[in-house]
Amino acid sequence: MHDALDYPSRKVSLGAWAAIVGPTLFVVVFTLEGWYRPGYEPAKMYVSALSLGPRGWIQILNFVVVGISFLLFARAIVAQFPNGAAARAGPILFAIMGLSLLASGPFVMDPQATPFSQMAWHSRVHHVLGAVVFSLGPASCLVFFRRFRRDPAWRPLGAWTFAAGLLMAAAVVLMKLATLPGGASVNALQAWLGAIQRVAIVSLMAWVASLGWWMLREGFQQPFPPLARGPTR
Repeated sequence: MHDALDYPSRKVSLGAWAAIVGPTLFVVVFTLEGWYRPGYEPAKMYVSALSLGPRGWIQILNFVVVGISFLLFARAIVAQFPNGAAARAGPILFAIMGLSLLASGPFVMDPQATPFSQMAWHSRVHHVLGAVVFSLGPASCLVFFRRFRRDPAWRPLGAWTFAAGLLMAAAVVLMKLATLPGGASVNALQAWLGAIQRVAIVSLMAWVASLGWWMLREGFQQPFPPLARGPTR
């Protein structure tokens, strides 16, 4: 007799749920913290700035949890896509993003106005880890878009995957421009640096959550394997 908990596989099911819950919780937590943290301005300030101060442990833990969820989803991708496009690159990209997000928690950033040359080592590490995530997010969308446009079961997510990648890439470019020395246009971008970063983060997290939901949907729509017949009498 087949155990219902084995179908879809525990690895795929756990990873898919992690992809739904982890990113959703991450966005909810930093949004609520941004609203209620005294002196914090979400439109101007990075999400990582919430790791500072007496309540910083909340965002630190938030990074750790979402990082673990990405790692669990990477394992699910291995099981879900054993071959073809994204079979190798997909899990690797998610594992690297997961490790980077997880490490972004304990490696806390300095206050946002601190020049890079004056940052503590842990703040420099945090910025490098952030750059890794913001670079690999759009790259992951491209990798999975190549698979989804060829896979009938996942094709409905193709357009959304491409759009999410474009949103992330555009936000990353704007964040880079905002940190460059310049005139009034750069200063205007700096006033919205937090909002621009949130476009990239929310796009990534929403895309990952949608992949998890679709993975569960596809798993439970497949027919159960036939039961083994016993000896006839």
